[in-house]
Amino acid sequence: MGNDILIIAEEREGNLRKVSFELVTVANEIAQGLGGSVSALVLGHNVAACADALAKTGVAKVYLADSPAMQFFVPELFTAVVADVIGQAQPAVILLPATGFGKELGARVGARLDLGVATDCIGYAVENGTLVLKRPVYAGKAMATVKAKALPVMVSIRPNIFPPAPAEGASASIEPVEVKEVPARAKVVEKVKKEAVAVDLAEAKIVVSGGRGAKSTEGFVPIRELADILGAAVGASRAAVDAGWIDYSTQVGQTGKTVAPQLYIALGISGAIQHLAGMSSSKVIVAVNKDPDAPIFKAADYGIVADMFDVLPVLKEEFKKVLAEK
Repeated sequence: MGNDILIIAEEREGNLRKVSFELVTVANEIAQGLGGSVSALVLGHNVAACADALAKTGVAKVYLADSPAMQFFVPELFTAVVADVIGQAQPAVILLPATGFGKELGARVGARLDLGVATDCIGYAVENGTLVLKRPVYAGKAMATVKAKALPVMVSIRPNIFPPAPAEGASASIEPVEVKEVPARAKVVEKVKKEAVAVDLAEAKIVVSGGRGAKSTEGFVPIRELADILGAAVGASRAAVDAGWIDYSTQVGQTGKTVAPQLYIALGISGAIQHLAGMSSSKVIVAVNKDPDAPIFKAADYGIVADMFDVLPVLKEEFKKVLAEK
């Protein structure tokens, strides 16, 4: 084992997710501390363009596992390929995104290779030749500092925390990886897409979320309108999702998605600890709620005690004015 860093990139429909470039930023800084180099692995089908893009970020090498068998995420196959590349590259640190893809893959690979796995990390440092990581615990109520007992270690990084590395440099070498047939317990026979959303919730710079205060499906109409004005993603609390007012894919929280946008606007959301766990890493939090004692105000940078339906028209008009001046 050396001191190198291996990134496991995430691809979706022929494009790398932004978090893959964020992992390059993290990897470069860790590599400076350990004195190693950075390589990356791209997995999928017809993903050569993804490998090309990643090769221009300053990494030393890109491993490319491209096969029709990897068109869809097959846990057994992806695990086997990643384990083989780790065996070949002998990295000290393996970085993955803290997404559904990274969480399942990290757990499986960690179990197969008997590696430690630190999940959903938002901070890191190299101290005395090992990796020290920071990650939220107890639904975001506390921050844990964990140290890798031994290297290699697998680490998943929360999206939208670190800046993405630009793909503007010279192209690194791309090494094809053999994809061997692996028996799978399940087979994907069809993939049915939900209605496309304009902005991906997990990677959005701005998120506008509605909660119980929205009162109905119709209550999310002005929330979507505000999101459209800002070029933002639409989120929701569990209460709104459970009520059937909006799709589960928009749920932010412990049992939904974790987001870390530059701006998070919470409309009619009380701020249960489960919801705060999913958005407390936001850079700026604006809360609108009728209840002055709502827990969301303790997490908010700016708070408005009012009915969200009275505030929304004002917000929309003011944001339009500000954006028109740019």
